[in-house]
Amino acid sequence: MGFIWTIIIGFFAGALAKFLMPGRDPGGFIITILLGILGAVVATWLGQAIGWYRAGEGAGFIGAVVGAVIVLAVFRAVAGRRA
Repeated sequence: MGFIWTIIIGFFAGALAKFLMPGRDPGGFIITILLGILGAVVATWLGQAIGWYRAGEGAGFIGAVVGAVIVLAVFRAVAGRRA
């Protein structure tokens, strides 16, 4: 159930990341939401690796938003070079 919760948090984190980083995204809203889910998963993994969260504990909403913003910024930088 923890992974499903991370995906749900990532969905909302991706939407908030899109709001915090306005502008044209190379992939649109759906890609931004998927990047938000990826950001939540990365934030959970990184937080557990650093020791902020215990095993089985997911990143909080703020951590997921930060992860989503970072992943979105990296995606824009990489996709912007290709265009």
